[in-house]
Amino acid sequence: MTNENKATVSKDTSTAAPSDAAPQTAPSAPEQATELTIQDLSNLKQIIDVASGRGAFRPNEMMTVGSTYSKLETFLNAVAQQQAPTEKKGE
Repeated sequence: MTNENKATVSKDTSTAAPSDAAPQTAPSAPEQATELTIQDLSNLKQIIDVASGRGAFRPNEMMTVGSTYSKLETFLNAVAQQQAPTEKKGE
């Protein structure tokens, strides 16, 4: 009887948790985590603005923060300009 129980347990273990199940569930979670929207970028721009206004960055960091902020602002303005013609077409 003991041998039968061991065989059953080993069979149940292999079918209960197949190796294929883990990779199928793992990619779905990172896909959601990597989603970054235009609204997220706009929020990030506001966060940088508020943080710099409150003195959250050291002077030696301001050049990097300012450069990143400028790139982000340029990108968001370009997106807004691209979306403006599509909104007019929809009216």
